[in-house]
Amino acid sequence: MASARRKQRFISRLPFAKRISIADSPAAELHVPAAFRCPISLDLMKDPVTLQTGITYDRRSIETWLETGNLTCPVTKQALKDDDLVPNHSLRRMIQDWCVAHRSLGIERIPTPRIPVTPAQVLELLSGVSFASRRGHHARCRELVGNFKALGKESERNRRCIVSGGGSRVLSACFSELATEACEKSRAALMEDILSALTVFFPLDQNSCHQLGSHKSVDFIVSVLQSGDLDARLNAVLVLKELVSSLPPERIDVLAKTNGLIEALVKLIEKPISPRSTKAALVAAFHLITSGEKTAARFVEMGIIPTVLEAVVDSERSLCEKALAVLDGTLSCSRGREVAYGHALAVPVLVKKMFRVSEMATEFAVSALWKLCKNEKKEGGGRGRRGECSREAYQVGGFQKLLLLVQVGCNGATKEKVSELLKLLNGYRASLECAETMDFRRLKKSF
Repeated sequence: MASARRKQRFISRLPFAKRISIADSPAAELHVPAAFRCPISLDLMKDPVTLQTGITYDRRSIETWLETGNLTCPVTKQALKDDDLVPNHSLRRMIQDWCVAHRSLGIERIPTPRIPVTPAQVLELLSGVSFASRRGHHARCRELVGNFKALGKESERNRRCIVSGGGSRVLSACFSELATEACEKSRAALMEDILSALTVFFPLDQNSCHQLGSHKSVDFIVSVLQSGDLDARLNAVLVLKELVSSLPPERIDVLAKTNGLIEALVKLIEKPISPRSTKAALVAAFHLITSGEKTAARFVEMGIIPTVLEAVVDSERSLCEKALAVLDGTLSCSRGREVAYGHALAVPVLVKKMFRVSEMATEFAVSALWKLCKNEKKEGGGRGRRGECSREAYQVGGFQKLLLLVQVGCNGATKEKVSELLKLLNGYRASLECAETMDFRRLKKSF
């Protein structure tokens, strides 16, 4: 009781400057003691820590200051010999007591912050994971992997500490070793947990990607994509996207030959489980498709073109960009163009998406249409009449949109393709009428 009174007397002597609006009465404001405010952000401190200079700051503010290369105390300007941050428990408790005392005015109590993980703790946890994995103690290993994931999600500081301590490399190495062992239920559950934990520590370094890119590791990832539960499939496709985004083209081309990989990705796009998984699958498919024409042709045979065309029609910007990128990639191969020539939505969708999505979507849409129109004469258009693709592009408003692109401006490569397309479509101006590109009701779908 006496201690509480002493705290209250101490608080009452503190200077006041910052004010907080009271929720119940917007016109009223509550003064915040100056000692409770961070000298950097001037906001009420949630996790006060003290530097060696004796000045207390909110942890997030001073960490941001130090991470930008500042090696001095912001208030005293003294040089810092180390960046150790000592939690100021006494001040934190006084801030919490002040919040509780003003709870009736709409002030919420600041929760007690968790102590950040240290490099020594990370090293100890990593050693435990490696030891448990080698000894086949799958239950213990799952527990430690779960701890890693929880720590990484707890704060950005913890995540960086684990990454710098080699957390993703150790987890990837364990995953690769487990992939070579005999299949059993506990091992599969542990590997799924590792995939889940790895998603917290993106981007993965080259060493981690090398481990995950082994033949056995990719085989397991594919098996999860095919038969795992929703969360496991999401984690698997996120890791796969990270993997193919980091590997060189020759390694991606080898990875693309994994049995069932292409089929699993196409199925995930065709029957999405979540927007995040669909976007990750599209990015992974794009990297695989652009690694070689044979891989692109395999995606075409699995039905990727009608799948992405339907995805583009009513999708939001980010998904639309990725789907157009995949479509543009598949049209680099003759088999892809053959399928697109025979699909009723191909040209209208590409013309429609030239505008009002994003600059990136415009580039992919123009590139895809250019590939179709440029090659249709020598490939016969795929519909039995040469020039059919260019004719349709003009009829659905492609010529007008290309002219607008020239007026508003576009980058060099896209500008050249726009110019070529305008020359190809210009011949139809005297004989054809232009239809409204937004009206697809008159089109007969090929599916």
